[in-house]
Amino acid sequence: MTGRREAARVLWRSAGDAVRARPRAVARAAGWSAVEAVPTAVFGRAVGEATDAFRTGRTSTAAVWLGVLAVSALVGAAGSRRLYPALAAIVEPFRDDLVRRVATGALHRSLRGRPDTGAVARLTHQVEIVRDTFGGLLVVARGFVFTAGAALLGLAAMTPEVTVLVVPPLVLGLVLFGAVFGRAAARQRDLVVGEEEIAERTTALAAGLRDAVACGGEDLLRAELGAAVEAQAAAGRAVARLAAVRSVALAVSGWLPLLLVLAAAPWLMRRGATAGTLIGALTYVLHGLQPALRTLVHGMGGSGLRLAVTLGRILETGAPNAPDAPVSGPAEPAAGAPAVELRGVTFAYGEGARPVIEDLDLVVPHGDHLAVVGPSGIGKSTLAALIAGLAAPGAGEVLVDGRAAGDPDRRVLVPQEAYVFGGTLLDNLLYYAPDAGPGEAGRAVDALGLAPLVRDLGGLGARLDPAALTEAQRQCVALCRAYLAPQPLVILDEAAYRLDPADEARVEEAFARRPGTLVVIAHRISSAMRARRVLVLDGTRAHLGRHADLPAVCPLYRDLIGRWEEGSQPSGLLGDPDGLDPVPRADLAVDAGQVVADGADRQDEVLGDLGRGRAP
Repeated sequence: MTGRREAARVLWRSAGDAVRARPRAVARAAGWSAVEAVPTAVFGRAVGEATDAFRTGRTSTAAVWLGVLAVSALVGAAGSRRLYPALAAIVEPFRDDLVRRVATGALHRSLRGRPDTGAVARLTHQVEIVRDTFGGLLVVARGFVFTAGAALLGLAAMTPEVTVLVVPPLVLGLVLFGAVFGRAAARQRDLVVGEEEIAERTTALAAGLRDAVACGGEDLLRAELGAAVEAQAAAGRAVARLAAVRSVALAVSGWLPLLLVLAAAPWLMRRGATAGTLIGALTYVLHGLQPALRTLVHGMGGSGLRLAVTLGRILETGAPNAPDAPVSGPAEPAAGAPAVELRGVTFAYGEGARPVIEDLDLVVPHGDHLAVVGPSGIGKSTLAALIAGLAAPGAGEVLVDGRAAGDPDRRVLVPQEAYVFGGTLLDNLLYYAPDAGPGEAGRAVDALGLAPLVRDLGGLGARLDPAALTEAQRQCVALCRAYLAPQPLVILDEAAYRLDPADEARVEEAFARRPGTLVVIAHRISSAMRARRVLVLDGTRAHLGRHADLPAVCPLYRDLIGRWEEGSQPSGLLGDPDGLDPVPRADLAVDAGQVVADGADRQDEVLGDLGRGRAP
């Protein structure tokens, strides 16, 4: 699923970019790696030939083959000596790129008024860790490719029949290891973040322990901290189970070929293989393939997981648009937590009903712009309700800034049916930002291109009659209200479907420039084209990627784009409420629930004002 592969994708994408950006250094490294692998290619053949020569009394022939082995060792040593400067030409620029990205993100946050003088020092320390680990993994991966390749070439040249016994289990073990790598990276990340969360909770508990005891809150605190510890223990057990799977993968790819060669020895000897041939084949497996496999599995399973987790968190923190926590107000997000995270989320409208969303994992980093597309009724609005905390998953968990979804201080949702209350236009616009003034409201109106609407309504001081407004006007008011909100996460659930394409594009581009994270439930495929990433829901699985990459791997997305470009997109294809495929009643209930919740919030605010002795 999406979240399980996210860390692996970060690793492959970042490493791939670093390699592709320096083709000359890669070519030098590949050339010297081939030279370094010469002893592996010769080793088994030389041992086999020397064994047969000694067995038949041809001592001089055996000495020649041992001499060939010695010369190949010298050649390999020379290649190894020239290899590491070529690898450094790949690793050092990769480190520099990360430092540049981290520094750029910190400077952007400082320009927005939230300087953090320690951020660069902390993150560059992490960059050094990533640099060292990346260099080690590059050595491991390169060593496996060339060492295993040389062993297989030598084996095929000496006795082709043995390759049929060796290659299938080798491939099977590698596929098994690759299949669990993404899941293991996700669980490793849970383990790291869990340690930080427990440390935070413990520090807070120690500071307020006397007050907690005085207020009789020991049981509550014990339950909360115990739940966090249990979650951490579960993550540790998951990591241990996946480590066991890695051991199985190593056994399949490294030891099963050895057993198959031994079991097939009588058959091979009937086909003309000698004792030396069998010993040479076993030498290739034991001293060529097995060490390379062991190094790869342990290196990627240990350092590779740490690199994937650390690198992902550096890229999140170093993003120029990553939002900063306000000086006061909502609680600080969990350290290193993404803006939105879904872990194994399943949701159905009632027991026995078919899940609308099933076992979905999703990670939305801070500063991201994600568009969600798919046929009508596929679960897009349901996903928006889950992220906003208006619906609870039947299984799994939804986190916003590392905490349970639903905190109104962390997100703002604009549903399909926008809510406008009686009062002035300015009151409506500043509902989520009561400390803002007409100047901020005017700038938001200009950014969204809503000046004609404000003029038609009579200005910011005009009193609104919600029943007299069109649906498009109500949506514009709600969108401007969300744009002014201090919440770092904005969810637009087809919130501009009543606007024409040009106005919708202007609104979404303004929200994309707004500091924070944007999730758009797309009404038109053009919304996906503007997004940084696209999530396609098709009822059986989720596809996550860039607009330019998804058509090659997702037939549904390719079809949606084709219909849009041909101008033949049927009504309701992306969830048009006026289309042939209606929105599920439960989705409408979620939207109505949002309206009721907004009204209740407004009522609470009025009662609070009255209680403080001032007019609402």
